[in-house]
Amino acid sequence: MTDTALAASTLLAAAVIVHDPGSDRVVLLRRGPGEPVTATAVRELAEETGLVVDPADLRLAHVVHGRRETGTRGGLLTFLTVIFLARRWRGTLRNAEPHKHAEARWTPVGELPANSAASADAIVREALAGDVGLGLHGWP
Repeated sequence: MTDTALAASTLLAAAVIVHDPGSDRVVLLRRGPGEPVTATAVRELAEETGLVVDPADLRLAHVVHGRRETGTRGGLLTFLTVIFLARRWRGTLRNAEPHKHAEARWTPVGELPANSAASADAIVREALAGDVGLGLHGWP
């Protein structure tokens, strides 16, 4: 398979962890891009939560590279999610797309759900500690 074919079969997604150090709370958001990953991250964050972050304020926090079977013959989906940390923003948190999300809320870091997708609780804790991580999911 060529590099082009590999790139065409990989889903690239961006995520932003917005951290309010004063209250030690975070907002989590993730979406797939069709533009530079930093532009996607800030656009989706604004569209879905009302929070506005300058791309220059994003810090790399974690990269997840995973794969899973699609259920079709030889079907394999690979994905790469780039997660950023932002500690500066404007706006007020709201669920701007309730047809996509059941809830958007500030969550105290000490109360993150342990059963979150792709170990999000561990990723948030590592990011807030200043660690940049790499997660591999679904690889032999």
